[in-house]
Amino acid sequence: MDKRLELPVSIEDVRKAAAAIKGAVERTPTRHSATLSAIAGCEIFLKFENLQFTASFKERGALNKLLSLSAEQRKRGVAAVSAGNHAQGVAYHAGRLSIPATIVMPEGTPFIKIRHTKDFGARVLIEGATLSEAYERARAIAKDEGLAFVHPYDDPAIIAGQGTVAIELLEDAPEIDTIIVPIGGGGLISGIATAAGALKPGIRTFGAQTLAYPSMYDVIKDETLPCAGSTIAEGIAVKYAGDITRKIVGALVRDIFLVKEDEIERALHALLEIEKTVVEGAAAAAFAAVTAHPEVFKGHKVGVVLTGGNIDMRLLSNVILRELSREGRILSVVVEIEDRPGLLARIATLVGEAGGNILEVSHNRMMTDLPAKSATLGMVIEARDSEHAAEIRRCLEAAGFTLRPV
Repeated sequence: MDKRLELPVSIEDVRKAAAAIKGAVERTPTRHSATLSAIAGCEIFLKFENLQFTASFKERGALNKLLSLSAEQRKRGVAAVSAGNHAQGVAYHAGRLSIPATIVMPEGTPFIKIRHTKDFGARVLIEGATLSEAYERARAIAKDEGLAFVHPYDDPAIIAGQGTVAIELLEDAPEIDTIIVPIGGGGLISGIATAAGALKPGIRTFGAQTLAYPSMYDVIKDETLPCAGSTIAEGIAVKYAGDITRKIVGALVRDIFLVKEDEIERALHALLEIEKTVVEGAAAAAFAAVTAHPEVFKGHKVGVVLTGGNIDMRLLSNVILRELSREGRILSVVVEIEDRPGLLARIATLVGEAGGNILEVSHNRMMTDLPAKSATLGMVIEARDSEHAAEIRRCLEAAGFTLRPV
């Protein structure tokens, strides 16, 4: 018996959602990437959900849910909980449909996400130290005020709306035989697996979760890995998998991969540098999983869903600098020097002659393990690659300077 027949969301539900939201959300492009394909060892097709108006796929499910409400429910309004993308999706489309929206966001939510949600006309309440506490508060408000609750992932209407991504993906790139999707609560991958499996039997669907929050992985594999800590992929930092989504994922998803923070950062940087597209950490998790498991994807035609692009600019800057450092394109050195005029100019000349570009300079005269007339000179230097960085170090040492460990 087909496992899909027993599941709460069908391809018919997804098709109805596609018809309902048509014209109100972006039909985002799917593009083949020759360079990323060469890096990954498989054919990579990117689905750019970061190009939605609110820069996230969450609009699809949010709108489908809002459109499913009765006239009385629309008049009373809706409540939702989110630390970012779901909040903006609900607020934006509720505003368009003249539906009052109350969004509960946890303490510590980035101000930019709070501001955007307010700008869409929602009433925003900052309550709860964690997302779980904010969720309980949103539920209580919905009950007390008679509001319809718009769950971020564990709702058939939400799942069906998210599944419209798969319809577009397979229309634009029918040759795809594998899809990989970031997983938080599981709404997106549940909708995609439902639609893709029905439209193209035999297609493989995989999930990617951050190692810091392996909630769906734990459920599917009967593991007890902890869900805690800081992650760049906060959009999928979900502690509890949905009751509906776990059933669909267990039936239709081939496997779930856990990706580490440095792998996500590397993938994010590659998408920015190669594809010139800005994605958030959660969105980069899918491509990170592909490059971390080449044996699974080698020779396949892989659809990679770029789920969103809402990343703080300071965080993005930090990721870029960290990746440049890993690649050896940013070199940090500490040089022991005599504290006298002319040495900085000499060192700068040596670096320049070696082809390096000095980005930052700092003096430290408080090194107690050096003579009082000595100091250290810290420099951040831009290099072409790791080999060039090593060449710059050798030039300084050949000139008689001692480099201290950084």
